[in-house]
Amino acid sequence: MPQTFPFDLSTYRHVALDPKRPTLTDDQRADLRHNIELCRDVIVFFTAYAGARGLSGHSGGPYDTVPEVVIVKALMKHAEDGGGTPIVPIVFDEAGHRVATQYLLSVLEGAMPAEKLLHYREYMEKLPGHPERGFTPGVKFSGGRLGHIWPFVNGVAMAHPDQAVFMLGSDGSQQEGDDAEAARLAVAQRLNVKLLIDDNDVTIAGHPSNYMEGFDVGKTLAGHGLPVETVQAEDLDALFAQVCAAATSDGPTAVICKRPMAPGVPGVEGTTHGHDVFSKDAAVAYLETRGDAAGCKAAIEMLGQAPKVDSKPRYAGSSEEVKANRALFGDVMVDIINGIPEPDRRTTVRVFDCDLEGSTGLATIHKAFPDLFVAGGIQERGNFSAAAGFGMEEGRQGVFSTFSAFLEMCISEITMARLNQSNVLCHFSHSGVDDMADNTCHFGINHFFADGGIPGAPADTDHSPDSHADTTRLYFPGDPAQFEACVKRVFDDVGLRFVFSNRSKLPWILAEDGSRFYAGRSFEPGTDDAIRDDFSDGVIVSFGATLHRALAAVEALRGDGKKVGLVNKACLNTTDDAMMSKLAAAPRVLVAEELNVKTGLGSRFGSMLLKAGFTGRYDHIGTHAEGSGGLWRQMGFQGLDPEGIEKSFRKLMG
Repeated sequence: MPQTFPFDLSTYRHVALDPKRPTLTDDQRADLRHNIELCRDVIVFFTAYAGARGLSGHSGGPYDTVPEVVIVKALMKHAEDGGGTPIVPIVFDEAGHRVATQYLLSVLEGAMPAEKLLHYREYMEKLPGHPERGFTPGVKFSGGRLGHIWPFVNGVAMAHPDQAVFMLGSDGSQQEGDDAEAARLAVAQRLNVKLLIDDNDVTIAGHPSNYMEGFDVGKTLAGHGLPVETVQAEDLDALFAQVCAAATSDGPTAVICKRPMAPGVPGVEGTTHGHDVFSKDAAVAYLETRGDAAGCKAAIEMLGQAPKVDSKPRYAGSSEEVKANRALFGDVMVDIINGIPEPDRRTTVRVFDCDLEGSTGLATIHKAFPDLFVAGGIQERGNFSAAAGFGMEEGRQGVFSTFSAFLEMCISEITMARLNQSNVLCHFSHSGVDDMADNTCHFGINHFFADGGIPGAPADTDHSPDSHADTTRLYFPGDPAQFEACVKRVFDDVGLRFVFSNRSKLPWILAEDGSRFYAGRSFEPGTDDAIRDDFSDGVIVSFGATLHRALAAVEALRGDGKKVGLVNKACLNTTDDAMMSKLAAAPRVLVAEELNVKTGLGSRFGSMLLKAGFTGRYDHIGTHAEGSGGLWRQMGFQGLDPEGIEKSFRKLMG
């Protein structure tokens, strides 16, 4: 039976306010307060409801910016009704995780029913963790990665020179380098861009005032030449006056909206916990403070009965126990650093975080070795280059980590690090699509972009074969034991080493006798492993989170009498000549991977097979479609669950 949304959003008051009249009347103030309270209640409820179901999400950011959104929406209504201050009717936001705002606006504008919000981040419900234009009804722009929208909005302003363009910002997203470039262009071109910056002094891993001493978003923007005004954003009259002043001014303007994170939410206000989804208890505590406000009691009841989403099934050939490699990275690194003589640690190792330490395992290193840890903020390009600079000399290792999707932001810096012969151990977590409710903009699927080095002079030329030979290596282990062995083995290697992990937890790969295949096994760079070694009818090549699914497909094929092997190619960009000879003799080869089908291993592996003398049938499958939302089902949507992999192999068999 369909559930009824507990709040009546038809009570939202679609008021039109003239920005040339910056003083609120009592009735206007009451209307805005009503809308703010309603929208904050709704955001707390439906984001926490998703969290209670196991879908995670983000509550504090969209909750914070409700007053600005409500005011801008009222100014847009005035413009729509023929008022004299034209405004582009899109509330742009450079912090894509605040997507709850866009979904709420979609409902308020009639693009989808309120009940749809009960399916935030759910599989196939088209409400992913970041806004995607053309995917969700009513969503007018894609705004996934922090700090990427302001340059885009500059272009929108150029296309609509007679209209103001509003963009929500944050003190986190403003740390990205794109925003500095966007600021200079906006000022130089006098673009009519209006920034409303939520300056709540909270990002994922901490407080910018603590970890980024000297950074002040208002002073930074003023330094680029923008007119900047600062306001206490929970003072509705003061906020309204400043937004009106921005709307009616010529050229770019920034309003710095000061507030604590999640004001008025018990136990969350002012803390980093507000960045993520509010816990069920926190949401209930907030809704209880709202007393008899319409819908709150029903919302509390629904939160207590939120149905969990289905958990990922166990697959044949792998263990029931699972572990997160992304967290394991920190544990392994602590072991490695403990093995370095204490007087030498600070001169040989430096660890650079991009405000994701709790998600990439670096928090463990931070706790154990705070003097080796650099809280670099949301500055991937600069942090990577700093790690490379630290690792420029022999005997030094820069360690860098962020999400795999953001590897695409660092390509030029990677090239310069390579040319400087730097030593950097990179951990890129959240690879592929498994468990990625954040959806397409956060898919880490273009790993081979990092493999852009020139191979180096071959031995049969006049140049030294060792002269600037490319030492870039890409590793994507298939289970926790192999991951641990990999990190320990490659830590002391020279050059750029990229170790990838998933957001999802992985099981241990099992040998045919049921033992853990990689237990006690050393890791040797450049070596591929035959997990199942009878290639008579063909073989599947895989790695990462696809490996245990491919193993389940192999077990199903073997159960049907097919002699199909499985190779784990954790060393993505090197060739194991001995294994290639075995693969070349197989009648058919299928590469199954979570990387981009256009740029991943499979796009080049066929050529590698041909060079080895392969004459059989070949195909490769990978991520080929924009995301579907949800968690582990993302893999099945791409045809990368055991059933999909088995189907692709049977197709290869003809």
